[in-house]
Amino acid sequence: MWRDESVTYQVAHRSLSEIWHLLGNADAVHGLYYFFMHALFAVGGDSLVTLRLPSVLATSVSAFLVASTGSRLVGPRTGLIGGLAFALLPTVQMYAQEGRSYAMVCTLIALSTFLLVGAVDNSSRRRWTAYALTVVAAGWLHEFAVLALPAHGLTLYLARLPRALMRSWAVAAGLSVAAVAPLALRSTDQSGQVSWIGWPHPGEWLVIAAVTLVGVLCAGYATKPAAEPATDTRARAGVLRLVRLTLPLLITPTATLLLASLHDPMYLDRYVLYSQLALALLIGVAVDRLWDAAGRTARPAASRSRAVVFGIAAAGAAAALLPVTLQMRTPDSRKDNVTAIAAQVQTMASDDTGVLFMPSRRREWALSHPDDFRGLTDLALQRGPRADNTLEGTEFSADRIRVRLRAFDRIVALTDPPGQPEDAFPEEAVKRDVLRQEFVVCRRVQAKGGQVTLYARPGRC
Repeated sequence: MWRDESVTYQVAHRSLSEIWHLLGNADAVHGLYYFFMHALFAVGGDSLVTLRLPSVLATSVSAFLVASTGSRLVGPRTGLIGGLAFALLPTVQMYAQEGRSYAMVCTLIALSTFLLVGAVDNSSRRRWTAYALTVVAAGWLHEFAVLALPAHGLTLYLARLPRALMRSWAVAAGLSVAAVAPLALRSTDQSGQVSWIGWPHPGEWLVIAAVTLVGVLCAGYATKPAAEPATDTRARAGVLRLVRLTLPLLITPTATLLLASLHDPMYLDRYVLYSQLALALLIGVAVDRLWDAAGRTARPAASRSRAVVFGIAAAGAAAALLPVTLQMRTPDSRKDNVTAIAAQVQTMASDDTGVLFMPSRRREWALSHPDDFRGLTDLALQRGPRADNTLEGTEFSADRIRVRLRAFDRIVALTDPPGQPEDAFPEEAVKRDVLRQEFVVCRRVQAKGGQVTLYARPGRC
């Protein structure tokens, strides 16, 4: 587990009333997901498999929906390649194995996109209702799912559809937004929880630019007129529909979050994971068109060679992604390793040892592994997370923390890795001051995403 998964684990193990009261103070945006996971743990057991299985299954369904959408718009080969491409995308693989809601949101947006295509082809109140309900479900799992709506609206606008269809979509979209609005208003009051998000760093900008460029190039190639106009006319309509559907979905949600971040940074790739649906479909249709182009230029006897070449290319792409695929299935792929950090505490602490979390939000490292911290005194904690209806609890004042620290001879401190900015709050400053002035370091171990340090009075190591 890393810390976001740990939040899922420990919140979902609270009672229904405790979860409800927590949402009034924090994490309202994930409320529906926590209630779902609470029910799942009740029937599925307390394992990492139970924690992550919904994301695995959701990603599988997403791949199926990508294939279905591509097949409906262009043909089975586009759908098959698009579905396989979706499963191989590194970002998809990352969140396919994580105990958070993002893969489930992606599935619901994939379903809403598929339903949108069906509603445009054969409009009915039932189809538009199903579309709206799917968007609402996605929005209640994470409110940024509604950013798919502007993308869908742009798709319909570019298609120059009849006013009746546009009106039906506008009603469905408006009702969806209205249904998600209470959650958005509630979570706005809790925006301090994501105040740590900064403006995307250069590496993120490169990834965003690369993904957008690949999508645009695939769209450009797929819509390029073929050498045989008659053949191109038959296939072109479906390809154009797919491109009009996918390019807005690839670009609009990400661009919206980036523009909003000019005012208040809020972009994280997982918030718009569903944009990868569009990238996969664009890859699918581009490779499909490339296959057709190779078939038109090859001699009949060369068709088998074409299949071999494409097979080798596909195997090469999978092999090139293999290092990333394997790395994403190790603890090093996450920001921290809650399990390893808790285990280090167990090796350092004894019954007369106090424990200190610096900063206080790192208390999350202990909440999903209470057995590793049993018997240790949490020196700064005034009221626990459950009693306080918060994620990490409430700490004592700075003066009270100073007194409590001085009552102990040995303290295990859990901190961020070296080089991270230090919180300026008085409660955090006093922890650092007392440890530096009155204790010495006996042992320090680096773990993924954090460090565990045993402090003692001079001569007591």
